Amino acid sequence: MDKVKQNFLFIIADQLRADHVGFGGNSVVQTPNIDDLAARATQFNRAYVANPICMPNRASILTGRMPSVHGTRFNGIPLDRSAHTFVRELHNNGYHTGHIGKAHYQNLGDGPSGIVDKLFPVPGDALTSPHPDGWDQFEMHEAHQNAYVEMPPDYYGFQHTELLTHHSDLCAGHYYHWVKERGYDLRKLQGPANAKRRYDQWQQVYQTALPEEIYPTRYVADRSCRYLEDMVGSGNPFFLHVSFPDPHHPFTPPGKYYDMYEPASIDLPATFYDPHEASMPHYRFMTRRRGKIPKMWVAAFSPTEDQFRHAAAAEYGMISLIDHAVGQILATLDATGLAENTIVIFTSDHGDMFGDHGIMLKGAMHYEGAIRIPLLIARPEQAALQTEGLAGSLDLAQTLLELAGVPEYHGLQGVSLVPMLDDADVRVRTQVLIEEDEMFDMMLVGHPFRARTLITENERLSIYQHIEQGELFDLSEDPGELHNAWTDPSRRTNRNDLTEQLARELMNMADTSPKPTHMA
Repeated sequence: MDKVKQNFLFIIADQLRADHVGFGGNSVVQTPNIDDLAARATQFNRAYVANPICMPNRASILTGRMPSVHGTRFNGIPLDRSAHTFVRELHNNGYHTGHIGKAHYQNLGDGPSGIVDKLFPVPGDALTSPHPDGWDQFEMHEAHQNAYVEMPPDYYGFQHTELLTHHSDLCAGHYYHWVKERGYDLRKLQGPANAKRRYDQWQQVYQTALPEEIYPTRYVADRSCRYLEDMVGSGNPFFLHVSFPDPHHPFTPPGKYYDMYEPASIDLPATFYDPHEASMPHYRFMTRRRGKIPKMWVAAFSPTEDQFRHAAAAEYGMISLIDHAVGQILATLDATGLAENTIVIFTSDHGDMFGDHGIMLKGAMHYEGAIRIPLLIARPEQAALQTEGLAGSLDLAQTLLELAGVPEYHGLQGVSLVPMLDDADVRVRTQVLIEEDEMFDMMLVGHPFRARTLITENERLSIYQHIEQGELFDLSEDPGELHNAWTDPSRRTNRNDLTEQLARELMNMADTSPKPTHMA
């Protein structure tokens, strides 16, 4: 008799730090449902991204390949239509595959193309797309507002796709029409102009006018529950990708969730007033301008204590609403009987500085707050376990394929975490490589930002293009990353060894795909 295949419920939040959940050590934010999941899961306390930005890391999760290899090096480059994904491989092996929520494998279209033309003035490109016009337009925010966008039957491996585009209370996608069917006009409810209350020191903190019952988090929960109900008795194992657009900024919790946390009760991070005496130039620039909001809404900055606390209170409200939604989805899993044969994964696409070292948001920052993510893998009837072994977003593709009993395919670059699931002492990695490329000169050195970071058991080494200075932190002695030892003469040998290790890992992560078709 064939073994029954496991189902998968993959839950991902957007820009959720590893320590902004109860199981991650946060004593203020209330996440009882996710904490209950953690209490029956393998909890990876040292899970890191392949890239600390949305599109590149989401594409790395899907493909099991580094951004420099799959091509989505930064936000603004759609994942190639021909990229193979572990989701497609699951479908090829009998799984029904569904996605509900934010995908962000393609552009949302919310940034002016004129900026790109100025940044990249040289005509043409070394690569040209073989795909037909429109292949990369399925997530365009405005298109979903103008008409219902029909999705292809294979969207990066997903057979069933229901999209949210953008973030927080600004979403469109198929959600836009779901709201419209319920008699609401989003144009009269979304954004700070329609907000019930606004925090006047930062325009990205406000109580949305959206009622809780039509807030995007509720859409994700309701549609996910419907998918699970439809899977009962279908005869197919399933992989459901549940993707919340929160708690990414702007911080816009609805109703009671806006007042759920009192800003004054939230402590400042221990590193909030990091003097940055040996830090990279952009940190010093931002902290000298503390409280000054940048014009570009996605750009990082240095907040005042009041700005930080109000943002944290609103973000915590968004997280608690996600937790409620997760509870609703898990309850449906139980009620349908599917929980007995479903593996549940919970993670995030990347973190957020959120006051660490006196900085908000992300971009050109490889501190722990931005690069470390929550990761839970809960199998039916397993014992709870916590591991300090290194893991990465890059590893999820191979891990899920192995758990599904599906062979991995050529070109995957991670490592399966399955050996770690039942033994806290097992290690499958000695290091994690993190890449980041950006369009802009975010480090103030006259060139677009590019960095490579190596995380080992005890250290972080980061090198940056167009600047000789780098970062070296001993995470065992300096977990707050306050003492950059890059220029410390006593650490020179250590720095050189880590640089060599980084070089070898970069070589290991060079592309081996496609396979050759002949000897010559």
